Amino acid sequence: MERRALPGGAELLVLPDAALAASAAAQVIAEELDRSRQERGRFSLALSGGSTPRPMFEALASAQLAWGDVELFQVDERIAPLADDARNAKGLQAALLDRVAIPPAQCHLIPVESADPVSEYAGALRRTLGEPAVLDLVHLGLGEDGHTASLVPGDPALEISDADVARVGEYKGHPRVSLTFPTLNRARRVLWLVCGESKREVLARLLEGNLDAPAGRITRSNALFVADRCAVSS
Repeated sequence: MERRALPGGAELLVLPDAALAASAAAQVIAEELDRSRQERGRFSLALSGGSTPRPMFEALASAQLAWGDVELFQVDERIAPLADDARNAKGLQAALLDRVAIPPAQCHLIPVESADPVSEYAGALRRTLGEPAVLDLVHLGLGEDGHTASLVPGDPALEISDADVARVGEYKGHPRVSLTFPTLNRARRVLWLVCGESKREVLARLLEGNLDAPAGRITRSNALFVADRCAVSS
């Protein structure tokens, strides 16, 4: 494992392959869970979707963690039926939630089936975490176009500064609901998991501090990037 300091106070961990990167990211979450329980008596965690974090979810499911003290949220979700493979919740349920003893009332999934998922989810954040809602750890991924969460280039949601949750226009076949930059940037810890050669160019720009892409607008002072060797320029 290689560790590098980055501009803005962030750090980078480079692992030999995606499986080891996923395990390292899961270990970071476990450590932050323990720290948050000691300091605040609970741990609030927001997880992103996609295929990259699936091994991380599986590693978390295999660990002996205090799930009874976890308040779990989603970073973003596609507006689609729950049975649709496009739903982040479907993969999260199979890889993690069905395998751990977390109370159902502490799993705060984005209610995209409802008439007003943005307001309902924002309400869940406030009721659980207070106002403003501060998450202990936010896990993020990185798209090849520089998006993170469902904050995609050119969408009006990028400019929201006074709301915790936003609806995002159709992107790759689905409209979405996402946490906003203000919510993500209030998190006590940001954990990026980035794997694969296709992410090398965009990750290099992000690590250098380039602010052009949406991902560049995430706070760096409390950020840890975990990546596999394929994703990192030498």
